[in-house]
Amino acid sequence: MASESSKGVALVTGAGQGIGKEIALRLADDGFDVAINDVDGQAETLASVQQEIKARASAKGHKTSTLVLLADVSKEDQVERMIGDAVKELGGLDVMVANAGIAILTSLLDTTEETWDRLFNVNAKGVFFCYKHAAREMIKQGRGGRIIGASSAAGKQGGANLAAYSATKFAVRGLTQAAARELGPFRITVNAYAPGAVDTQLLEDLDATNARITGGQRGELSEAVAKRAALGYRGTPTEIASLVSYLASKEAHFITGQSVSCNGGTFFD
Repeated sequence: MASESSKGVALVTGAGQGIGKEIALRLADDGFDVAINDVDGQAETLASVQQEIKARASAKGHKTSTLVLLADVSKEDQVERMIGDAVKELGGLDVMVANAGIAILTSLLDTTEETWDRLFNVNAKGVFFCYKHAAREMIKQGRGGRIIGASSAAGKQGGANLAAYSATKFAVRGLTQAAARELGPFRITVNAYAPGAVDTQLLEDLDATNARITGGQRGELSEAVAKRAALGYRGTPTEIASLVSYLASKEAHFITGQSVSCNGGTFFD
């Protein structure tokens, strides 16, 4: 069950590494009890994240409840069960962070139906399922809530070799705006974060793929993106987590339907 001093219960998908892990750690630091999710193959990684959350809480003299939830967000029955388990074990749901996502770098002409479907199943349909079932629980609880999804800089400006990926992230923006309209009367805000290039394993994998496609050197993609940024450098998961921390807070009650850029000035909205 939720700890007595908790700010509420947050669920973060794709929390085994990268941005999702950092979001989970930050929300726990903020005082939320946290349910962390990833796919079956990430069970050991999630256990490690859970232990890190507990260690950080203990060092501060806090008692934080955590829960590991294995589920594939592209499967609606698994998402519904995951959210139900979080509510049952932690006592409710106040913040839903639909972070889980994948990226595949491929040219438009080489994008297969399988690649298109794989990207949309996780990045768009997975976010939709999380929004839908989190909203149902929050409405039932009657205390409002925060629903937050993962868009991308590529969801605001399409890029070469990112046609399918960009399309999924544009879809998240539309879904976020529509959901915000519907859920506002229930005091549920719906927003998304739109990161630029962030130092994660995902970016390293895209760099390697880009080198194969272009015949260039590994690292060229991430360096090129950094140079395009007004600040001249890439972000880290910590910057994205700090944005999500604010969107999840009570102070952000008047922000909804937004996809907030966090890209170092790669471009301006």
